[in-house]
Amino acid sequence: MLAATASLVLGACAARTEDGGGDDQGSQPQASAPAQAANAADPAGDGNAQCDAGTKLAYAGTINGANAALGQNILNGVKVAIERHNSNNPNCQVELQEFETEGTPDRAPGIVTQIVNTQDIIGVVGLPFSGESKAAGNIFDDAGLVQLTPSATNPALSENGWKTFFRGLGNDNTQGPAAAQFITEELGAQTVCVVRDDSEYGIGLANSITEGLGDKASCQEEVKTKQTDFSAVVNSIKGENPDAIFFSGYYQEAAPFAQQLFDAGVEAQFVGPDGVKDDEFVKGAGDAAEGVYFTCPCVPADQFTEFNEGYEKQSGGKAPGTYSPEGYDLATILLKGIDSGVKDRAGMLEFVKNYEGQGLTKSFKWNEKGELAESTVWTYKVENGQIVRNTEIKPQG
Repeated sequence: MLAATASLVLGACAARTEDGGGDDQGSQPQASAPAQAANAADPAGDGNAQCDAGTKLAYAGTINGANAALGQNILNGVKVAIERHNSNNPNCQVELQEFETEGTPDRAPGIVTQIVNTQDIIGVVGLPFSGESKAAGNIFDDAGLVQLTPSATNPALSENGWKTFFRGLGNDNTQGPAAAQFITEELGAQTVCVVRDDSEYGIGLANSITEGLGDKASCQEEVKTKQTDFSAVVNSIKGENPDAIFFSGYYQEAAPFAQQLFDAGVEAQFVGPDGVKDDEFVKGAGDAAEGVYFTCPCVPADQFTEFNEGYEKQSGGKAPGTYSPEGYDLATILLKGIDSGVKDRAGMLEFVKNYEGQGLTKSFKWNEKGELAESTVWTYKVENGQIVRNTEIKPQG
């Protein structure tokens, strides 16, 4: 069965190389998107919430900087929750403040310092990226200000002893083995080249998937943030002739890299993680995007009808993207804290620490390190120029 699957995958890659179209049907039928749980938390609440004027939450992360689309996905999800809450609770109007970090470790500490010095802010959704989270997490912790990240996945972040750090998704120790399982068992690849960028996210995820692949990790390559010419790496990979390539990084570099592989006639199946899963990758990679797969510890939002309608209204007609519903879920938890009577940072920290409840994307309950008890990983693919859901990766055993 694996041999037949490998033949299918490599044949699809060859088809993309020959005519730029590609009709990659994947190795299994598309799974149904999960239905919205009947008990999913609703930021509207009962409409009777009361809170002090000037109560504030914040979003901190990239808005217009590098890989901005990933941050905008989250920010718009947060805005949907805030809008739904405020329109249903006239006596509790929560203000959202937005802080641009550009997603970089050098800028984030200064911005986070501004946030913690704004005393009315009692909870934060952010930071989205692992590098900036590593650089500024101690500032949140020293100030006792809750930080709910919807997308920072480096496993080491929860090992810093921070009491204010809570991760709203599975970390790379979840995604890495799942991605390895998908590439080898479902796509049938026997040799995989792991290419990582120099970010905390890229390095951590590359280490995790390389370990998961074992001796099937046939080559490893490194690229740099903001790199645009990948000819040396492309030539090296072409010489290795792997069955698949896993790019551990963000779409800003993944798009031109995939295009240059395509132009060089490299037929390996390209797979990217959550940091690549964005329409900006599809746009930037052009013909090379067709048939690309992604792994992501994020669930498809197809059946979250009310959220989707609110999101499209908020975003001017754009559909939710990667981590949009996660941003919504985390903002909802903070809003539920405010509605319960929380008025300060200490109260919010205690509320989140003890929180247990169903959201759109998953059931939320954190351990003492700020990690979730349960998480899932899904695969997606580019089909006819659109990112569509593929399957949930079921853990082995």
